Amino acid sequence: MKALEFLFQRNMPRWIIFFIDMFICLFSLVLAYLVRFNFAIPQIELDAFPMVFGFVLGIRALGFYFSKTYQGIVKFTGSKDTQRIFSVISIGSLAFVLINMISSNFINGKFPIPFSIIIIDYMATTFIMISLRVMFKALYFELTNPNKEKSNVIIFGAGQSGIITKRTLDRDAGTKYKVLAFIDDNKKKHGKMLEGSSIFGADKLDELLRNNTVAHLIISVQNLSPSRKQELVDICLNHTTKVLTVPPVTNWINGELSFKQIKKVRIEELLGRDPILLDKENIQKQVSNKIILVTGAAGSIGREIVRQLIPFYPKKIILVDQAESPLYDMELELFDKHKEQAYDVVIGDIRNRERMENVFRTFKPQLVFHAAAYKHVPMMENNPSESIFTNVLGTKTLADLSVEHHIEKFVMVSTDKAVNPTNVMGASKRIAEIYTQSLGKKSNTKFITTRFGNVLDSNGSVIPRFRHQIENGGPVTITHPDITRFFMTIPEACQLVLEASAMGKGGEIFIFDMGQSIKIIDLAKKMIKLSGLVLDKDISITFTGLRPGEKLYEELLADHENSLPTHHSQIMVAKVKEYDFYTINTTINELIALFDKQDNKLIVGKMKLLVPEFKSNNSVYQALD
Repeated sequence: MKALEFLFQRNMPRWIIFFIDMFICLFSLVLAYLVRFNFAIPQIELDAFPMVFGFVLGIRALGFYFSKTYQGIVKFTGSKDTQRIFSVISIGSLAFVLINMISSNFINGKFPIPFSIIIIDYMATTFIMISLRVMFKALYFELTNPNKEKSNVIIFGAGQSGIITKRTLDRDAGTKYKVLAFIDDNKKKHGKMLEGSSIFGADKLDELLRNNTVAHLIISVQNLSPSRKQELVDICLNHTTKVLTVPPVTNWINGELSFKQIKKVRIEELLGRDPILLDKENIQKQVSNKIILVTGAAGSIGREIVRQLIPFYPKKIILVDQAESPLYDMELELFDKHKEQAYDVVIGDIRNRERMENVFRTFKPQLVFHAAAYKHVPMMENNPSESIFTNVLGTKTLADLSVEHHIEKFVMVSTDKAVNPTNVMGASKRIAEIYTQSLGKKSNTKFITTRFGNVLDSNGSVIPRFRHQIENGGPVTITHPDITRFFMTIPEACQLVLEASAMGKGGEIFIFDMGQSIKIIDLAKKMIKLSGLVLDKDISITFTGLRPGEKLYEELLADHENSLPTHHSQIMVAKVKEYDFYTINTTINELIALFDKQDNKLIVGKMKLLVPEFKSNNSVYQALD
């Protein structure tokens, strides 16, 4: 046993592997003759054997030499190694057949090697060479596993992806994990065996976890719905079983899955919803062969809008942002992944009319997606002048230029915080909505607003903050135990922006179905469990109190508003109060003019006159209500 352990500690020299393979070929050839002639080889065949021996081994040796089958590390034999061996032996045996047929024309119509011998030799050589390598690998894993104990793993999905996942575990982590069972929703598979493990229905998962210590549930099914994934995760978290997920096939390295690519389930995967059905034909008509300007293109929403636009073949995309490094990162992404897409990257401030005028004049865009904005509630509560300068003046500048340059559609990304705003940021976005809506009534440019809540993993979202706090040992900080928020994924939000922009006729405020409101404390607890930690033992949650301008829950419609359905089940049109453009324009100009005074109370007071439903919460500006 010690000799074997010593052998496994070193890689076997290549020349030894070569000679072992050649010996296998000799053994298989002799075995083929014995089997073919019922262990009584005729003298005529024995006389011809030296020639056949040299001929067969010569072909095999050449095949092994040129294919380098002997260079693989036997104890780490993988599917690529077995494929190479299979191919080399197959080609060699085909060569025997061809040479047999050619030789028969010159040797009295006889074949040097009987075809039955070639077939038996082919099967024996292939089986023995591959089997010995697999056995050697299995023996290596057994002897190098110091404690001989393996953690149990259950794989969800007994299809092709599940098989690949199990083989990946056997290859890359066979000393650590053992596949206890497969779980599959297909009833026809229940009770059967796959790769030596039983297949059960999902109704048996809780029982399996209760009766066995299971380290991981690995979800191998591609494109499993978030709701189904949520069900599985909830069951596993009750038994302290970690949940892992297999990445999409497109992310596999050289088309092959590795164990290191199997990652923990992220909270974003559980909060997303089923794929959105887009009217791609309608979006195509709007976007194809158009020059499109995207502001805030370096931000989480802006850059995703750019990604979502590319499949619809725009003529050119103009990326505008003032954040240099994130914009450079986005440029590199386009260069690496979308070389076929024409684009220009512009560093510029949307509040600077001369700079934006030059952008419109130079590139002549036809569509504008306006995602640039200040959006952090506490920051804007402390800096109201910057809020109106960017969110109001910046939007007004772009909207005015869009009218002057005959832009077809102007799509503004707004927020649920613009509804019954309790903070400066939300109020500034509501003012921007009012201006673009009223401007649209007197221009040919179609102004469309899209309004939605928090997006998962965006800049400023609670999820990256919670993840950072958990990685650093906590505590996880939450402002209030009862605070709730709506969430959707960044791609989901941007897909709905494209859909709404395509269906918009001008003047609409589209609101998105955000699903169920989520308690932030429940979100934090689930993230802690997904990280394999125990609340109040490994990590704690602390409450810091509501921040200035923050409210306990968000709304998508103001009290006096209602909504109308559209052809898309996840998009509605808000019925909102209409404003006279000339009155609003004058008042907004007066608000912007207050920037130079840098008097926060004066600025916020003017905002409250513009938006009567703006009632400050937990803020010094409550005195102005």
